[in-house]
Amino acid sequence: MNEMTTRTAFLAIVGRPNVGKSSLLNALLGTKLAIVSPKPQTTRTRIMGVHTEGDTQLVFIDTPGLHKSRNRLDDYMEKSIATSVAGVDACILVAEAGKDIGPAERELMRRFKSMDIPAVLVLNKIDELPQKEKLVPQIQAFAAEYDFEAVVPLSALTGDGLELLKSELDKLAQPGQHFFGADELTDMPEKTLVAEIVREKILRLLDKEIPHGVAVAVERMSEREDGSCTDVSAVIYCERETHKGILIGKHGAMLKRIGSQARTDLEDFFQCKINLQLWIKVKEDWRNRDALLRSFGYDKNSFED
Repeated sequence: MNEMTTRTAFLAIVGRPNVGKSSLLNALLGTKLAIVSPKPQTTRTRIMGVHTEGDTQLVFIDTPGLHKSRNRLDDYMEKSIATSVAGVDACILVAEAGKDIGPAERELMRRFKSMDIPAVLVLNKIDELPQKEKLVPQIQAFAAEYDFEAVVPLSALTGDGLELLKSELDKLAQPGQHFFGADELTDMPEKTLVAEIVREKILRLLDKEIPHGVAVAVERMSEREDGSCTDVSAVIYCERETHKGILIGKHGAMLKRIGSQARTDLEDFFQCKINLQLWIKVKEDWRNRDALLRSFGYDKNSFED
């Protein structure tokens, strides 16, 4: 295919925390790329996913949920959102079906207006909305705030409405070369993918403040010479000694559960046997320490063009 026949669009997926942005990305790609949990602020950095079908390539950028900053990590997440919105062809604003417009949605629509950027509104989780008539006033309220290219109620979980969204997004693609190969899924480094999968299991298995005070760094990832297995060594960083004890669990039970569940997902994603070794270290208040944030990949400079 040449530049005259191919079409492409870069699309940022934005919204408040816990509305299903990462679930939508995974549904659009047809595979699990972004980690998902019931807890807000699961996504911390930009995640790029590529969907190529025929002559059209859609490049999705999943962003952290927009929320009030409480620490330096939140500041980096906010920078990620701002940079993502500024550098795309259009935005997908995800909101929860049946809910009132919140401050985060209003702030994002304000940014759309200031940049005069096209946007599609997705009302997610319609499978959880018994009274579908609530969609009508919600759509009217959003339409009064911004002139969206399209409004699509859907369920990222069941796939209901997904094909309609894809057809609307295809309309936003413009003639131009593809930036990724037809079989490429993401530009995310393998070590980052591994770290995110481990962090997802922590989010799902632990409660309250501990998961958000955790970072994961993969120190080694290498395939054995005979190709039989890939050895992975990762460190889970937490903020307190008490959290370290909870992460380890009685007789190491919790750490084993985290490792076992992560290993299953890693073997499914990489299609090979994984030998995963996990370690836990304490780094107090790491979310407010710039040097540590940079070492974990949360570097504000990485969000700048």
